[in-house]
Amino acid sequence: MIKSLICSATLILTAFLATNAISASSDAYPSRPIKLVVAYPPGGTTDVLARLIAANLSEKLGQQVIVENKPGGGNNIGTEYVVNSPADGYTMLLVNPANGINTTLYPKLHFNFVKDIVGVAGIVRTPNVMAITTVNLPVNNVAEFIAYCKANPGKINMASSGSGTSVHLSGELFKSMSGCEMTHVPYKGAGPALTDLIAGQVQVIFDNLPSSAPHINSGRLKAIGMTSAQREPSMPAVPSIGETITGYEATAWFGLGMPKGSPREAIDRINAEVNKALAEPKMKERLFELGGLPIPGTPEDFGKTIADETKKWAKVVKDSGATAD
Repeated sequence: MIKSLICSATLILTAFLATNAISASSDAYPSRPIKLVVAYPPGGTTDVLARLIAANLSEKLGQQVIVENKPGGGNNIGTEYVVNSPADGYTMLLVNPANGINTTLYPKLHFNFVKDIVGVAGIVRTPNVMAITTVNLPVNNVAEFIAYCKANPGKINMASSGSGTSVHLSGELFKSMSGCEMTHVPYKGAGPALTDLIAGQVQVIFDNLPSSAPHINSGRLKAIGMTSAQREPSMPAVPSIGETITGYEATAWFGLGMPKGSPREAIDRINAEVNKALAEPKMKERLFELGGLPIPGTPEDFGKTIADETKKWAKVVKDSGATAD
């Protein structure tokens, strides 16, 4: 009788443990789709990179990673949405330079980006490109552009993907170092800005290379300078701006973030899969085509990048006198 009871208890315990194991397995992260928020409209570099990494992660995770565009407010609307989302590992932000820049540019934000978003994984670092319209602008290089700008006050409109973006601040840095006066025209993303640049409604943009490259390669825009310290390997014929303006340098960086307090399990899983993706030949080739240098590393590595870049751009904002116009 006792032996029978022991056997029954053993069977019940075994069944209980097995059921719990199955439940734990089914609840393993991720157990449902993940949202990846882009704080810009479709068409710009942030959106291009988000869709590239989302497709790769969807395959690796066995759950769909859905890109959701939430543009507006100079990148702040989408960022605030993620900050206020549940910290459960199922909402991510495509982090970009504007996140660090806006910390200084917008003094009355309802969040503290560095404290409220945790770094998950770095994706890529890319130069910006000084691209000009081919419509009624008779210049072929940076020196000629500066000369034309100074000889034609009020005739150069500088487009950007929004106030506070690296596109905007790269231009502001150029203005302060070259003495070239340009009127800043902010758009709600790179897509509409490039459309007007191609049409000649504006004359120049310091755009993230991935979104401008197709238009440059097709001849619809002319690249005259890279914002990186050295020439960009994917466009070796385009000089760096620093070859004309000594000391000029500005690059853009992108990665993934989650709301503060998100589960470490989720952070580590996404980080591991992104690092695997960045090591794949096809991904490396695609990022090279976009002018990007992969930046794999730990969540802490990307967190340091966020902190360092925020500090760097704070100085540029203050020195240039840029405002969130």
